Amino acid sequence: MHGLTNTSPVEAADAVVIGAGVVGLAVARALAMAGREVLILESQSSFGTGVSSRNSEVIHAGLYYPTGTLKAELCVRGRALLLEFARTFGVPHRVTGKLVVATEHPEVPAIERLWAQAKANGVHEAELIDGAAARAKEPALQAVAALHSPGTGIIDSHALMTAILGQAQAHGAQLALCSPVLGGAVQPDGTMMLHVGGDEPMHLQARTVVNAAGLCAPAVASRIQGVPADSVPTAHFCKGHYFSLQGRAPFSRLVYPVHTAAGLGTHLTLDLGGQARFGPDVEWLSATADGLTAVYRTSCRWTTRWTSAGRRPSSRTYAAIGPDCPQARCCPPTPVFAPRSRPLASRPPTSSSVARSTTACRPGWACMASSRQG
Repeated sequence: MHGLTNTSPVEAADAVVIGAGVVGLAVARALAMAGREVLILESQSSFGTGVSSRNSEVIHAGLYYPTGTLKAELCVRGRALLLEFARTFGVPHRVTGKLVVATEHPEVPAIERLWAQAKANGVHEAELIDGAAARAKEPALQAVAALHSPGTGIIDSHALMTAILGQAQAHGAQLALCSPVLGGAVQPDGTMMLHVGGDEPMHLQARTVVNAAGLCAPAVASRIQGVPADSVPTAHFCKGHYFSLQGRAPFSRLVYPVHTAAGLGTHLTLDLGGQARFGPDVEWLSATADGLTAVYRTSCRWTTRWTSAGRRPSSRTYAAIGPDCPQARCCPPTPVFAPRSRPLASRPPTSSSVARSTTACRPGWACMASSRQG
């Protein structure tokens, strides 16, 4: 099994977290701060190279989720905790505010429903405003109504993960890079034996295992004997593209359309440097449409429709694409077009506490897409 043999060493661990994205790192930090001995297994050559670094980097306020759901509760509470963490540990962020815009009168009822949803979720600062008030906030905007969310913001995702990892390591957690989990089995005593590949393959027996492998979490779970098959969710992969807008950003806030069933729509966000970008589009991989052409047309249409300056050129910033994971690795090579100015995969970990070799990993392999559980 990819270098593993019956003579491969067997190591023991207290708590193992599979996946060094933002969720895995946060779980590892919490376990380490609770006094557990934690080992983080990451299949790639650096942490946070999957969906944790391929997103809009938005701190959401909690407008969209159905009231009473865990998502609604955690989004509202999590925003406050995230801002507190960022302030405490110096993670670059900015509370920009956001406008969800109705560009035509038939869209106004949807904005009103979203406002009611936000209020029910406890986002009391959200306000429904007319087109004139929206243009007073953003003169380049064309709208008949908007929902203003002043608490929405943006954050440096890599700096956030670096801070969380630093906290985890300060409490004794270790990060093992290029250490894919190839399989495993639940043991009679309730522990779990994991088969770990990489330069130094080994069997790892752990008291506690947390599967935070992102898009590949279902694939990882399905490779572990003793995990009930009906407990493993089905992953549905899609691809999306982001385009940066050349020149000065027309807005100081984030601008979103009325959301759809598939997502929040192709929106305009800002990075901490002030550059505007459009994205992502949503195209499930079973579709045959040219998603790249579709989102480019969408970005141009938005620029023309919402800014008085008219159309500006846009350039492709990066693509997030994720096919099904093969049995032993996560995931196949995927194109990443014109990465951001500081490509996350090229940034080395800041701590010297790396338990495994990084020389055999293929940095171009990563899970970089959205998933929907069926």
